[in-house]
Amino acid sequence: MLVIDIFRLSTRMFRTNRLRTLLTILGISVGIGTILFLVSFGYGLQLLILNQITTSDALLSLDVSTADATALPLDKAALEKIQSVPFVEKISPVLTARTQMVVNGISSEVNTNFVRSDFFALDGITPSVGELFTDEAAEQGKIVISSNALALFNIDEKKVAEVSDIKLLVYDLTHDSGLEYTELAGPFRLSGVINEESSSYLYLSASTLPPADNYSYSRVKVKVDEEKNLNAVREAIISQGYIVSALSDIIEQANQIFRVVQIVLGLFGIVALIVSAIGMFNTMTIALLERTQEIGIMKALGAANADIWNMFLGESVIIGFFGGLGGVLIGLAAGEAFNYGINLLAGVMGGVKIDLFATPYWFVLFIMIFSTFVGFATGVYPASRAAKINCLDALRYK
Repeated sequence: MLVIDIFRLSTRMFRTNRLRTLLTILGISVGIGTILFLVSFGYGLQLLILNQITTSDALLSLDVSTADATALPLDKAALEKIQSVPFVEKISPVLTARTQMVVNGISSEVNTNFVRSDFFALDGITPSVGELFTDEAAEQGKIVISSNALALFNIDEKKVAEVSDIKLLVYDLTHDSGLEYTELAGPFRLSGVINEESSSYLYLSASTLPPADNYSYSRVKVKVDEEKNLNAVREAIISQGYIVSALSDIIEQANQIFRVVQIVLGLFGIVALIVSAIGMFNTMTIALLERTQEIGIMKALGAANADIWNMFLGESVIIGFFGGLGGVLIGLAAGEAFNYGINLLAGVMGGVKIDLFATPYWFVLFIMIFSTFVGFATGVYPASRAAKINCLDALRYK
């Protein structure tokens, strides 16, 4: 029997048993759609969270600190030594000092981090309101503040740009300064807000610091030229006695957690798919019983066992394929509808719109192949039974 003839016979169920065939395809589609919906939700959460905590530069960065600032300080000489390590592209030191901040008569103590503008990219920092400062804007006295610190002064994030008359008194810039505090030359103004509810801090440009050669930095961000050199640079800096950590380690741990979450979500979807596959197996078995006499007639006219096998197996594979196609459409539509509803609710409550779903193209291809395989697997037994039916028994079957 020609392939085109087998295909025509395999698709005949769309004309003779439309409702049952469509319901079977719908059952497979619901199972596949559930898998796609849940796994896309897992991927979306992963991308949403990781994009909030990192940038491409941050993944190539190491965080260097010291356990004993007196015995092994991160001073100017230490920075030069770290910069000389092979594969180090750039470094960005951070000097942290206690600061008395005064805004419109309200005074509170916060930590101030004096940094260069490239520090933000290396640390993966993005503002929730406003903008970060650049080297060109350093002399304008821009302050980047955490939302926790902003709340200390009863300042609304929407009115950050209106804040003026800021006074900064910095303590302990150097250990031998002999001063109780150093008042930084202003004027200062709020430039951006970082969403941080657990601690109060500011970021100021390092150019705001008074000139001195004996600053001891709290930590240093080190950018490596390529990802493959991260471990080599880390080992070289650790050999100097410093403590080194990498954001990429945290990202990898987070990815492992999300992989487990995706597997668990996928398993819930597979349960729905198994139920659908049982329904499909039942449909193919009923079709076998209904068409027993038809099989006998086909064999009497010269159809081989392989032709019967191919016809039944073709039906199940086609149902599986269209079930996968319908599942992809259902999964994507459900994701868009759910995401729209969440963003609509967020808009009403004053929240930020987000995208909770992400569907990799390879997963769509995989799920189409998987659903076709499910159709094939559920059709093997009915096709085998149909191929083995005796011609005379089939003709006598009622």
